[in-house]
Amino acid sequence: MAHRGYSVSMSTDQTWRADLQYVADMMRDISRQTDPQKAAVMYGQRMRNSGFFRFEGYIALSRRDLNQPYYRITRSNTWKETINPWTEKHRLPLLDSGLLGELLYSNEPHVIEDLQSRLSPSDPAFEYMRDMNLLVAAPHYDDGIAQNMSISLMHDAAKCPWNQIPAIVLEANLWGRGVRNLVLRQELATAYEALNRELTIVGEIQQTLLPTTLPSIPGVQLAADYKTATRSGGDYYDFFPCDENRWGMFIADVSGHGTPAAVIMAITHAIAHLHPGSGIPPREMLAFINKHLATRYIGGSGAFVTAFYGMYDAKARTLTYARAGHNPPRLLRGESTIGLDKVGGLPLGIHIQQDYEESTVPLERGDLLLLYTDGITEAKNPDGDLFGVDALDAALARCPHHTPAVIQEIRKAVAAFADGAPTADDQTLLAMKIE
Repeated sequence: MAHRGYSVSMSTDQTWRADLQYVADMMRDISRQTDPQKAAVMYGQRMRNSGFFRFEGYIALSRRDLNQPYYRITRSNTWKETINPWTEKHRLPLLDSGLLGELLYSNEPHVIEDLQSRLSPSDPAFEYMRDMNLLVAAPHYDDGIAQNMSISLMHDAAKCPWNQIPAIVLEANLWGRGVRNLVLRQELATAYEALNRELTIVGEIQQTLLPTTLPSIPGVQLAADYKTATRSGGDYYDFFPCDENRWGMFIADVSGHGTPAAVIMAITHAIAHLHPGSGIPPREMLAFINKHLATRYIGGSGAFVTAFYGMYDAKARTLTYARAGHNPPRLLRGESTIGLDKVGGLPLGIHIQQDYEESTVPLERGDLLLLYTDGITEAKNPDGDLFGVDALDAALARCPHHTPAVIQEIRKAVAAFADGAPTADDQTLLAMKIE
């Protein structure tokens, strides 16, 4: 077993066991550190206190994020104050010449036995190496480049543990890699926190685009539920009051999920509210949204939006609808369930000139209409099976009399089916009961 600057005794007095235990305890404690500065300080203190460290001076160098010939001195035993090289770079000496720079940019390990013959008093790092005669330079490689270097110094070269020099370079690189991993871990945590804040804000903004309250439609009971797979998503539902007897109902699902889908969802919302007229036929509403999406936003990108737009006439008790690649809503009447799939068309945003057809269905008292996105029927269990339309119809049939209870029953059925499997897609439910 070899360690930097010392050798482990294998004599019969068993002193090596105490050394081994010390090293194990030290590395165990260091492994608990998440801050690279604390880990480095602890390592240096433990090594010096142990008596293993036989060198009388040390210097740490870094060329990371610098161009030749510039480099920084990041640590030295001559400093009276410890500087954090990651958070206090402005306090680190920045040099552009001298022996240390030559060693660092050579990209190789070095051993200099007669240091003073190589060192000039004009060297910018002269004070760090005054009176030292032996220098051992161990490069820390990252992607094949010596981004950092450890300099070990001794007054008397005769006392150098020569057989340990290869281990010095090996240990320096292992230690450097470990510290670098801590730095990357810390940077990743910081980046994740920033991203988490941004995604949370995106999700909050998206929620403001959904109806804050459901409209009061005579003879109709409404309930809605919206759940994203991530902090934000691409599902969207809305209501458009046209006159005292007619209301538009819109549900859409942007391909994909997450922030990109949320952005397209917001654009779809803006376009849907951009049309100057009120009470336009469903086919015209879908054509209007499709034209703007395809020409100005997502045309040719591979993204698309499925949508269903229905116009409910409370006086005539009819629903006129058009569909753009969206799941056919389920209509529960008595003990039978049918899908509103008489008409259809391509999803929005694919072709600029896309016509949509309409169909009108009469509604009866007691009818229950369910609009949903495919995150419901495509929910998966741990085996990868899909929830499906049949299971959705079964959940509808179990609780057909009260729309909030319908939403709750479907949610319960999907959760039981998923059995803990993560939600892969956004899920939206919109239930309408004719009283």
